[in-house]
Amino acid sequence: MASIRRIQLSVGLMVVVGLALLVGFVLFLTQNRLSTSDVLFETYIRESVQGLEVGSPVRYRGVSVGRVTEIALAAAEYRRPEGEGFAAAFQLVVVRFAVNLRKVGDVPSTDEAVAAGLRARMASQGITGVAYIEMDFLDADRFPVQPVPWTPRFAWIPAVPSTVAQVTSAAEMLVRQVQGIDFTALVGNINDLVLDLRRQTDTGDLAVTLREASALMQDLRSIAGQADLPGAVAELRATSAAVRALAEGREVRETLSALSATAQDLRRTTARLPGTIGQLESSLRAARNTTTDVQADLAPLLRDLRATTANLRETTEALRRSPSQAILGAPPPAPAGASR
Repeated sequence: MASIRRIQLSVGLMVVVGLALLVGFVLFLTQNRLSTSDVLFETYIRESVQGLEVGSPVRYRGVSVGRVTEIALAAAEYRRPEGEGFAAAFQLVVVRFAVNLRKVGDVPSTDEAVAAGLRARMASQGITGVAYIEMDFLDADRFPVQPVPWTPRFAWIPAVPSTVAQVTSAAEMLVRQVQGIDFTALVGNINDLVLDLRRQTDTGDLAVTLREASALMQDLRSIAGQADLPGAVAELRATSAAVRALAEGREVRETLSALSATAQDLRRTTARLPGTIGQLESSLRAARNTTTDVQADLAPLLRDLRATTANLRETTEALRRSPSQAILGAPPPAPAGASR
């Protein structure tokens, strides 16, 4: 009996210890999910989420701030209205993740952060194919918020295409543009262009131009060979030396000195010119005043001279009519009222 009880006690202790270890392991695995400082967010990804698993890290500019908690299809999470087609929004993948606010710090509200450009995107970790969620602030005008036809269950952070998706999209667009090129017509145009160039170089205007250019080069080469270039260079050097000697000669320096003195005299004369003009104006005003005074004095003299001339004319006329009366005639009659 004692041995049986001992065995039962051992088994019971082992079961209790196992349960305690199991509970501790579960708590260890779910400690981030059960943390009171974690906040759930969700985003909608349009591309494949291959490599992204539950528990994948969520990073903000490379710093781990949370974990992915759920991955599902939008068509399974949100019911589309009756009669509405299977829109592109229901082809998205819903990714929910928990962010530890203690690692983020004080942040504005989700709406303010989204308006400021907060976006989420899937990124790959090296060449292993392991993916994670990367959050960062981007240009809000370049990546505007695309509305969805449902009400998100948690705070919503819009997603943008990953770098791989953008490169793939650009490559697909380039391939479509290349496929739209008519290479047959392009090759035909190139062949026609080559034929035209060959025709021009053989018998066309280009051939004539090339022959004329070749003849011109030959003429220039012959002229250059016949010309006495060393002699011309020597004459040019001699001319330059003569001009330099003339410029540095004594006569040129004396002429420049004389010109400088003449310029100084002209400058002094020009400086005295305003005073001379003022004196001339004063002399003209004095002469004008003198002429005015002389005219005032001559006016009475001219009147007296005019009266004397009239009297002399009358006397001469009387002598001409009766000369004897002027010599033998009676005296003129006395004025009326005079006493005898």
